[in-house]
Amino acid sequence: MLPDIAIMETPLSVDAALAAVADPGVGGVVVFVGTVRDNDGPDGAERGVSALEYSAHPTALRELAVVAGAVSEAHPDVRLAAHHRTGPLAVGDLAVVVVAAAAHRHDAFVAARTLIDDLKARVPIWKHQTFDDGSEEWVGLP
Repeated sequence: MLPDIAIMETPLSVDAALAAVADPGVGGVVVFVGTVRDNDGPDGAERGVSALEYSAHPTALRELAVVAGAVSEAHPDVRLAAHHRTGPLAVGDLAVVVVAAAAHRHDAFVAARTLIDDLKARVPIWKHQTFDDGSEEWVGLP
C-alpha cells in the first residue's frame, strides 16, 4: 500500500492519519505529532516565539512521496501516513503527523522514526519564526 501523504494549509488531524493506516492486521501503531511550541532557539538559548509560518517548495509533496516511498520499500509490511502543515500556525497547533502501523510494534517504531527523521532532513519545508524580541529566524533553508 502506498503511504498516505499530504502537505496542507488546513489544520491537521491525528484521526485522519490513523484512519489512513487502519487495517485489521495491525497490532502496533506509532504516532508522532509535532506541535508548535512557545519557545525555540539555537544552542539552548531559548527565546519566546510570537509567530510561526511554514512554507513548502513546489516540489515538497513530490519529495515527501519519495521519502515515504523509500521508507515503505524498506518496511513493506508497515502502513504509513505523513501529513505536514503549511501557512501560519499558532502555539499548540499540529505541524506534522506521522503514523506507522504494523503487525508488531517494533516495525512500526522503526518505520515511524525513519519517516519523521527523513522528512525533516529531505523535504523542502521551511519554518519562519518571529521571536518576542522582534528578531526572526528561518529554519531548514538549504
